[in-house]
Amino acid sequence: MAAAGAAATALLLSACGGGGDINGGTDGGEAGGDVDCSMFEEYGTFEGESVTLFSSIREVEADQLQQTFDAFTECTGIDVQHNGVGEFESQIVVQVEGGNAPDLAIFPQPGLLQRMVNDGYVLPAPDAVEKNVDSGWTEDWKSYGTVDGEFYAAPLMASVKSFVWYSPSMFEEGGYEVPETWDDLLTLTEQIAADNEGTDVKPWCAGIESGGATGWPATDWVEDLVLRSAGADVYDQWVTHEIPFDDPEIVKATEEVGKILRDDRYVNGGIGDARSIATTSFNDGGLPILDGQCYMYRMASFYEAQWPEGTDVSESGDVFAFYLPAMNADETPLLTGGEFVGAFNDREATQAVQAYMSSELWANTRVEIGGVTSANLGVDPNLASSDILRLAMELMQDEGAIARFDGSDLMPSEVGAGSFWTAMTQWLNGEKDVPTVLGEIETSWPTK
Repeated sequence: MAAAGAAATALLLSACGGGGDINGGTDGGEAGGDVDCSMFEEYGTFEGESVTLFSSIREVEADQLQQTFDAFTECTGIDVQHNGVGEFESQIVVQVEGGNAPDLAIFPQPGLLQRMVNDGYVLPAPDAVEKNVDSGWTEDWKSYGTVDGEFYAAPLMASVKSFVWYSPSMFEEGGYEVPETWDDLLTLTEQIAADNEGTDVKPWCAGIESGGATGWPATDWVEDLVLRSAGADVYDQWVTHEIPFDDPEIVKATEEVGKILRDDRYVNGGIGDARSIATTSFNDGGLPILDGQCYMYRMASFYEAQWPEGTDVSESGDVFAFYLPAMNADETPLLTGGEFVGAFNDREATQAVQAYMSSELWANTRVEIGGVTSANLGVDPNLASSDILRLAMELMQDEGAIARFDGSDLMPSEVGAGSFWTAMTQWLNGEKDVPTVLGEIETSWPTK
């Protein structure tokens, strides 16, 4: 399956131009050269029709997403009009409830998808989409797009969130080694701070600003630590509210995060003190590494797309990444994330785009363009644009990994895409302590 998908993608991208270039060989306009339209026959032809696609994907990643439709548009006639905004979680609700829903939306949170389904807005996925998902994804991934036993939304991209980006050259100059346990990471953090005392250089840089979604990177920190310090069973109970949000184990994990993010000696290199984290864009948060202002930035595998053009992402390059270590070196807790495509109408053109986006062909095309990973079983890992993305795929395929989907994304949207984000922002701003913010999140959990 992977070989066939890779061959088809190679043919498609060589026809379109720009295969393997992380910045793409097209500008989102019409595909150049001759395209083998036989690969798109199953989707039909719809000359002059357009399909609107709404998401939280912006900037470089938005350009790369648009490139995946170049050949599709040339062969089917469907113009896919993508709009990505930083306030997706709030804007999608406003648009849908105001009667101005897009044709398709890419949901970063299964919890928000469930809300849209329960409110009667998102339609069940067509048979062609479900067939693609049954053959290309595991049952776990299909379950995230399923509500009350009915399948609504196909997985799109996937990412590993348990990564720390760092400067290999700064590590080498300082004589530092990649840590193998969480305690090793804390020891390394203190050593870097001590070695750079009296300068503006810090061990860490961080940023959680993301428009209307400000706060989500901080929730990732907490989720990673809950999975490491409390374990998978407690993590599952927390996400499903079988234990309260302010359970002692969650308080402990959050305070463990605070050992780094709330300490001015450790953050925020090249930007400011710990409080500057709340106003620093996550897109820009890791960039001070390139200026030698900080050594590390915890962010998911998809952050590779944020490094400026020409950045050498390799073990001996400008930046690289290591796995966020566990409490125990013998364990591999793994936090993952992904997006899901849901439809607000059943127009034939909408269903055609929805089917294409759930296909092995689309997944291979997007991975080949660069900067992302996929958990689609038909994707050839050799198409990944870097060693980091190949590592991410290997981790997702590791049967020994204790893998869990992003907890806030699975929680009810009022919490996962609401009070959790807000509370973490207030905490990092120094406005409230851990027991207070976690207690307030607990009271916000919907009772229905």
